Amino acid sequence: MAWISSQADWIKAFHIIFVVCWFACIFYLPRLFVNYAIADNDATRSQLAIMQSKLFRFSIPFAILTLVTGIALALASPSYFLNAKWFYLKIVLVLILFVYHGICGYLVGQFSQGKNRHGHVFFRWFNEFPVLILFAVVILVEVRPF
Repeated sequence: MAWISSQADWIKAFHIIFVVCWFACIFYLPRLFVNYAIADNDATRSQLAIMQSKLFRFSIPFAILTLVTGIALALASPSYFLNAKWFYLKIVLVLILFVYHGICGYLVGQFSQGKNRHGHVFFRWFNEFPVLILFAVVILVEVRPF
């Protein structure tokens, strides 16, 4: 039956869904950092710190599910992925993204303690980093340049 997809297709579909959800959080969280850095009163900063904390906690399952489904996809066809040079660069970029996510968590903790040391310009640039990772990963996966 052609209408029944393979198990790997289901895993890939959920992997893409989890990536999109994770990136939505990763894109919005640093935007909250920008807003905190430009806030001019304690009540606004307090509310933004709560929002940051809740969004960061919300993002963690998506990061984990992205990782789990990505590993499952690689294990579904290990000979293909082990011989694909682009795949190794993708893994490095994903690991960098997990480090970035961890830094976001650290910053959330700093904000919740009122210890922000950066201005809004820093966070505006910080907010652009995952966009670069996203571009690179999508190009690697879809174009497979090497």
